Amino acid sequence: MDESILVCVYYGPNGERLIRRGHKLAEMLDCPLYVLTVDKRPYDEFDAEKLTYIEQWKDLSKELEVDKFILKDNETRSSVKTIKEVAHKYNITQVIIGEAPQNRWEEITKGSFVNVLLRELLFIDIHIVAVDRTLKGESDTTYEKGVRGFLEKAEQGYVLRFTKSKDIYYEGVFYKEIGTDFNNGIFKFAYGGKTYEVNVVENHVNKQIKEPPNCNEKNTNNN
Repeated sequence: MDESILVCVYYGPNGERLIRRGHKLAEMLDCPLYVLTVDKRPYDEFDAEKLTYIEQWKDLSKELEVDKFILKDNETRSSVKTIKEVAHKYNITQVIIGEAPQNRWEEITKGSFVNVLLRELLFIDIHIVAVDRTLKGESDTTYEKGVRGFLEKAEQGYVLRFTKSKDIYYEGVFYKEIGTDFNNGIFKFAYGGKTYEVNVVENHVNKQIKEPPNCNEKNTNNN
C-alpha cells in the first residue's frame, strides 16, 4: 500500500517539531505529507499568537515542500471527526500527533482522545510524539505564554508596546523571560509572508533587527 502522512498541529512551538518529524518520515517512505490544524473559532477571531504560529507553519510547510497545509477553522465537529474526514480524503495511512498538546485543544487533553482516534481511524497508524510544553530559546531560556504586542518606531530601533498607536509598525507576540522584572524576551511577528524574531531588552529592540523589505512603510495589517 502506498503511504501518506498527516501531521496534526494545533498550538505552540511544538508544531514545528511535529512537522519536521513528519517530513523526516515522509522522506524515508518517499510519500506525500500533509499538515492539518483545526480550530473551533473562525479565522478572523484568531488572536495574534495563533496567527503567528499559523504563518510559521505555513512557511515551514513551504520550505519542506509539504504537499498541502490544511486549515479547518470555524469547525463545529469534534477534532477527531475532522481528522478522520481529512485522513479519508487524502488516503492517509499514518497520522502524527503530539503527546502533550497545548491546553487550548481541549479534546486532546482528555485521556480518551487517543482511544477515540484509534477507533475512528481504522487501518491507520498513529504516531504519538513527545513534546515539550514550554517555549525555549537557543540558550534554554524559558518564556511565559505569549501575549499580543506591537513594535513602535523609535529614534533607534523599536519600542515594545501593548496598545496600538499611530506609530505602530508591527503586530506580533511577545514572549517574556521567566524570572525577570523587566520586559526582556523575544518578539515574533509576520510580515510579507515571512516570520521574524527579534530580541527585546527592557522594552527595546536594538538596531540589529532584521527588517523586511520596504521597512519604511508601516505594516498595513495593523488596521
